[in-house]
Amino acid sequence: MASIFSGNVPVMQVKEKLQALLNQLNTVIVGKPVQVRDCVACLLAGGHLLIEDVPGVGKTTLAHALSRSFGLHFSRVQFTADLMPSDLSGVSIYERQKESFVFHPGPVFAQVLLADEINRASPKTQSALLEAMEEKQVTIEGATRPLPVPFFVIATQNPHDQLGTYALPESQLDRFHMRISLGYPDRAAERALLKGGDRRDMVDSLAAVLAPHELLELQRQVVQVHAAEPLLNYLQDLMAATRSGLWFLQGLSPRAGIAVMRAAKAQAFLSHRDYVAPDDIAAVLPQTTAHRLVPVSNAGRGALEQVRAMLDAVPLP
Repeated sequence: MASIFSGNVPVMQVKEKLQALLNQLNTVIVGKPVQVRDCVACLLAGGHLLIEDVPGVGKTTLAHALSRSFGLHFSRVQFTADLMPSDLSGVSIYERQKESFVFHPGPVFAQVLLADEINRASPKTQSALLEAMEEKQVTIEGATRPLPVPFFVIATQNPHDQLGTYALPESQLDRFHMRISLGYPDRAAERALLKGGDRRDMVDSLAAVLAPHELLELQRQVVQVHAAEPLLNYLQDLMAATRSGLWFLQGLSPRAGIAVMRAAKAQAFLSHRDYVAPDDIAAVLPQTTAHRLVPVSNAGRGALEQVRAMLDAVPLP
């Protein structure tokens, strides 16, 4: 595997940096190593992240910790019902001294936008993020403005059955590379949380493990991870199964398949391998596809459980 700086840094240092990153995040989000690894894989794959769960389990804390550990400039927006699209993108204001309109950029002009409780905003405001998430730019008053590089949206949302929430449209969900759920901590992890200090204070003291240019180089290396022909056949078999009508109302799009492959490459990269294994596909498939799929009416289970059942039914290469 190549090093971070075009051969100038040993491979061992890459491994040490990645392990230090995971260790630091696991000190803040206790007892959730699998979810933390998924989040890191999502950012290494260059994708946006959606964290869905009930209030109070650490969604926002995890988003802050990810931003700080990756050394990225971030801005946080609390999504509410009265939030307007211009509150995200910015607005031009007439300045008398300059006798002209001057554009004041909104919080979307950051390397990480923390969209807290994104499904409490109206669909109009949610849709304002579509261009930013897909094209890494925003068009305001006829002018297209590029966003910083790298650019991520890390969004949190509450379950749809809670009051004051709006379901994210399919087009919005499709822009998120992964959706994860933290869930309640186990007894040992919860005891550590009860005995420990304030997690927000811990996040504020976190040091950056990576610099933005290091992250960009790691993302380029992730793309170069090899996927053999049998592995590609396996992924296409899984995509075909979603389109068969036996499991879901509509199948995965090619864009979703690309998202699965990138996430699998990131998982392999975190395991210090330069090739993708079937286990990497299985490890990321539920998180990268369940939010894009609707089970058939007679499934009797949610999309996540349906994806896992389909995984068991499709033979390995």
